This record gives sequence, C-alpha cells and structure tokens, in this order.
Amino acid sequence: MNNPILLKHLRVVPDFPIPGIQFQDISTLFDNPECLSIMRDETVKMYKDMGITKVVGLESRGFMLGAIMAADLNAGFVMARKPNKLPGKVVSIEYDKEYGKDTICMVSDAINQDDVVLIHDDLLATGGSMRATIDLVRQFKPKKILVNFIIELNIEGLHGRDILDDVEITTLMKIS
Repeated sequence: MNNPILLKHLRVVPDFPIPGIQFQDISTLFDNPECLSIMRDETVKMYKDMGITKVVGLESRGFMLGAIMAADLNAGFVMARKPNKLPGKVVSIEYDKEYGKDTICMVSDAINQDDVVLIHDDLLATGGSMRATIDLVRQFKPKKILVNFIIELNIEGLHGRDILDDVEITTLMKIS
C-alpha cells in the first residue's frame, strides 16, 4: 500500500535502540489524526468482509490500532501480553528472540473454535513474536487466522515473512 501520507509522517530514528538500527517510529502516525484515520480506514477495508470475530493485539503497540480495528469490525479485542500482566487463567508460549527467550500469554477463554482471528502488530522484522502468537492462537483451534502489520521491514537479514508462510499477511507499508 505505502500510502504517501503515512510514509511522509513516519519518523525514522537512527541508531535506536542500538547503533546501526534505523528505528521506524510509529508514534508520529498515531499523534496525527489524518494518519490515524488512514490506518484505520485502510485496515478495516482489508478485513471488513472477512468475518473477523476477534482481533488479537500484541503488547503493546499492537494494542492501539488492534483495538480500533476490533471496534470498527464489530469484533472482540484480545490482548497478547508478557507474563504476569493478565488476570485469571492464561495460556502461554515461550519463544526464542535474538538475545534470549521470551513468553507471550493470553487469557485461556479469549478465543473459541468459531472465531475468525486477525492478529495485529506494528512491525514485522524477524517475525519471532508473531510466530509465537500465531502458534498460541492455534491452540484455541479457531476457524481461521489472518495477520496484519502497519510496517514490514524488507531489509536483508530480516526474514520475518518467511517464518510466517502459513498465514495470510497484509501490511500497510513495506520499508526497504
């Protein structure tokens, strides 16, 4: 899609969080009402006729647009969070990150077998956290799982899309 207005307002922060990284800062998209409306409208248009019943947002940047999409799609919103952040019974999955292991959790009754699930996060880079979230959502045995990102980094050495080849993925922007 690469909407020129979104690209214009996306802030790139060099050498953050470490030297050599060109951090794609979405905060400038969320604090601009026109950009926020464009992101909402474009994602809702992609999914409005797909029968989405639940939107899962990854902590924490996936919560923002994920919750907006859920409301506009008349779907429920489910948080995928770090350990010890959700009350009650949770299910979790551990996964490898670039520098160790991490865990993602969801409330144990958040999704059922009749659900069509859209998982949303802000950025696709290596794909590790999304891969884990897909695997976690699969434990609920929903009818279908779809995946959406605001940005996909299409940079050598990052092969996030490759490890997510078993789901349909859409993105608002691809950055090379």
